[in-house]
Amino acid sequence: QVQLVESGGGLVQAGGSLRLSCAASGSIFSIGVMAWYRQAPGKPRELVATVTSGASTNYADSVKGRFTISRDNTKRTVSLQMNSLKPEDTAVYYCYALINDMNAWGKGTLVTVSS
Repeated sequence: QVQLVESGGGLVQAGGSLRLSCAASGSIFSIGVMAWYRQAPGKPRELVATVTSGASTNYADSVKGRFTISRDNTKRTVSLQMNSLKPEDTAVYYCYALINDMNAWGKGTLVTVSS
């Protein structure tokens, strides 16, 4: 059984920084793309950033230049460094990974940015 566990959420003032981490565990044979999504209250879940196994990255326009996604294939982790946070970044952040050719999701971690 595969599991993704996020950590690092919390409350931060606007302009501050947070780093989210996500670790994959279980019977893992392959990990493809890894990503972070977020869902703000009353809004649909949206893609924040992706990183391939070859470390190619892609970002939503709303976070370009502020967020950085990275992964460690040896440790089976993916991280999201979030700088210059804005109140509109407030959301539950979800880790995603394509593991053993199947979609896997974490349970989410709450990020709250106060103005």
